[in-house]
Amino acid sequence: MRLVYWMTHRSFGKVPTSIQVVVARSPKIMGLAGAMGKYDKKGTHLGKELRYIINMVVSGTNGCGFCLDVGRTMAVKEGMNMGKLDALPAYRTSPLFSDKERAALSYVEEATLNKRVSDATFNELHRHYGDREIVEITILMAIQNFTNLTNIPLGIGSDGLCAIAQSRKI
Repeated sequence: MRLVYWMTHRSFGKVPTSIQVVVARSPKIMGLAGAMGKYDKKGTHLGKELRYIINMVVSGTNGCGFCLDVGRTMAVKEGMNMGKLDALPAYRTSPLFSDKERAALSYVEEATLNKRVSDATFNELHRHYGDREIVEITILMAIQNFTNLTNIPLGIGSDGLCAIAQSRKI
């Protein structure tokens, strides 16, 4: 655990609460978390920005402050468009989002809320994405829901990691 604490402190500027609460009590979760992270980064054909905004919409829909904080932290580190992340609550009408992105975000939001989607939502998604991409979007959504449902019941909220990342960029 000392190595995990050192690595996360080095990466984030502090040891995140999820490491202190979850990993400290169930260290084998690191293997699962590593596999899910690897899938997110290298297991899909989806673009990095789409993966980020999917994760952020799922976390926002669920109200996972920790995951929103980590997502924004990683976006800062990756030099992503923070204005687009700020506009996520209005993705349906914001000119920053394409119809293709809106279709994916509507799908993950509806599925996160209802555990199923309407035919109209699925058909709009299928207009923009092939079967493989739809499965990848669905898996990313499921992974993010898993992470949210680990943090929220345990009371793990924002750690202020994004503010630390922004101060390191200056």
